[in-house]
Amino acid sequence: MAFELPPLPYDYAALEPTIDEATMKLHHDKHHQTYVTNLNGAVEKYPDLGKKTPEELLADLASIPEDVRAVVRNNGGGHVNHTMFWQIMKPKGGGDPIGDIGTQIDTDFGSFADFKKKFNETTAKQFGSGWGFLVFKGGKLEIVTKPNQDSPISDGLFPILGNDVWEHAYYLKYNNRRPDYLAAWWDVVNWDEVNKRFAQAKK
Repeated sequence: MAFELPPLPYDYAALEPTIDEATMKLHHDKHHQTYVTNLNGAVEKYPDLGKKTPEELLADLASIPEDVRAVVRNNGGGHVNHTMFWQIMKPKGGGDPIGDIGTQIDTDFGSFADFKKKFNETTAKQFGSGWGFLVFKGGKLEIVTKPNQDSPISDGLFPILGNDVWEHAYYLKYNNRRPDYLAAWWDVVNWDEVNKRFAQAKK
């Protein structure tokens, strides 16, 4: 297979009580696996596509053969988004952002509290399924939302962090209370990993 499901970097129950074990098992083993399986199915017909990274595929969707383009967009996006998602969370995470990302958040949003409020409000309003992302554009941090599994990579932007607001990410624990999930999620953010991604975005 060209693409593989990355293992979780922690135990399924490690993010309790913010994200429950049952949600993690379904989200990683079923939902993310499905994106990987479907992406592999799409590139079987075009072996050259399988030699590229999922990020390279998303960065140049126009070059993907039309008959598999939507499948690559949806499932490649799902694979890349979720791979990032597992990495930017950790047990006993959260707290105030450290390092360069903390400084940049203060510069561009005034404070971490103001940034969090804006991110949560913006992402809560994403209609239907989708994601809220933090990107670095023109020397400034920006909050963007994308529908479905679309990735900022397709717009030439690198996601520094992102939160999944598909119902499968939170419904077992939070039901229809998306804002409650968004507020709680900051308790598991891995700021070390976010800083690494911010350094990458600046390049």
